[in-house]
Amino acid sequence: MRDSTSVLKTLSSRRWLAALVVSSVLFVLGITSTSLWDSELTHCVSHSLAGSMPHAAVYSSTQNVDAAKQKPSSKFDTATLLLKGTASPSFRENLRPDVKYITSWPYEGFTNQMIAYMNLVYLGLITERVPIIPRFTSSRHTTSDTPDLDFGEVFDIPRLQEAINLPILQWSQVKDPDSQFVDDLGCWNTQNSIFYSSDRNFHPPGSLKLDVSYTTAPEWIRYPTELQHPTFPHALLWALASLAFNDSRTWTPREPDISPTHHVALPPDDHLLCYDLLYYAGAHEIFEYNYDMSPVWRFVGQHMHWTPKIQKIAESYTRETLGIAGHAPISPYISVHARRTDFEIWCNGVTTKDCYVELSAIARRVEDVKAELLARKGIQVDQVIITSDEKDPEWWDAVGELGWRQPNHSKTVELYGPWYPPLIDKAIQSGSLGFVGTDRSTFSSLSLRRVRSWNDGAARMVLWGTRGADDH
Repeated sequence: MRDSTSVLKTLSSRRWLAALVVSSVLFVLGITSTSLWDSELTHCVSHSLAGSMPHAAVYSSTQNVDAAKQKPSSKFDTATLLLKGTASPSFRENLRPDVKYITSWPYEGFTNQMIAYMNLVYLGLITERVPIIPRFTSSRHTTSDTPDLDFGEVFDIPRLQEAINLPILQWSQVKDPDSQFVDDLGCWNTQNSIFYSSDRNFHPPGSLKLDVSYTTAPEWIRYPTELQHPTFPHALLWALASLAFNDSRTWTPREPDISPTHHVALPPDDHLLCYDLLYYAGAHEIFEYNYDMSPVWRFVGQHMHWTPKIQKIAESYTRETLGIAGHAPISPYISVHARRTDFEIWCNGVTTKDCYVELSAIARRVEDVKAELLARKGIQVDQVIITSDEKDPEWWDAVGELGWRQPNHSKTVELYGPWYPPLIDKAIQSGSLGFVGTDRSTFSSLSLRRVRSWNDGAARMVLWGTRGADDH
């Protein structure tokens, strides 16, 4: 066994041959996509076998797809093949010596955490490592005492693994969430490099009980200066990926920082490669998730579908909102996300009344979406579901005058928990044929991507910041 990633390339004989044929002809983004798992571990091979990278599929509305035509989710149990056993007190006790892994930490709100995890999985693809994804942690959409949420409670991991040919683990599978044992770990600090700072240390969630010694990554992980964002500089994903290989590690002479608990200085771990933060990263553009060409979206994000549980709940809320009885088919609708109460920092002295996204502008973009759907698909869509963090009753009265409807979340937390109001809203939006969102909101950005990728839908973003910002 010459390579520690080799255990991921074990295939049954027929699929082994099929994968080998595909690997000889298919290249995506300049690399060969890798099939890292199959139905059983039978032997180890020394080099990665390439499989077909998922094509950017176009789906009809998730509510109207014939279930019989959907490919069933794989029941492949990754943990039994990629770990020594069930979650252990120390993560190192559970990692197989013949498998390499990669991880990172959550950042800010749910959607930003999701984007960081999309980047993590993409890095797993291009470095041929198994991503270990942390839980979602409480954010601005939940209270501080909200329990953390497993990635697999939100997204259909078997379906994702099958779509991208990459096994995925969750930290709760690797280390017992109730363990009090503190593991030492050497990680890369990317933020001190891209922000030219010496004190931006992002720590893993406390539930992981990790004592991290950081090594500042080399400055060449940054985007070129002419492409950088002045406030939020980004790292290049392929530069970050290069740190997974020994050739790049020889270019980084910096000494590790001392860890806060055990006061140890550890170089970046090779067995479990980790980065402090992966939100500010892209392949070609800053905030790349806003673009159709984003490789992270095309090869990872669009395949992150909701769990059947969340999908079923969202369809129930959609029917209730639109007044559809029982299990009758859901007719096409347009969804709106109007974010209005927490962007004051971006108003630059403009009053919030003049700064925040205007209802009249949203209404114009809804009409644009209706016109596109009629012209492109021949479908007249009149029903609109709106979600917003706005609390002003007069604003909502004006929404009502437009004939738009909003989901009733009065009992959602009681029934499902504090994570579910925003999760249901996201799933409702992703099931729409048209979408209108708020510019600079990651919540809106990913809903727009889902509507376009999954439903071949029409979508617009509304500009804001000054009165009349979207008058064009």
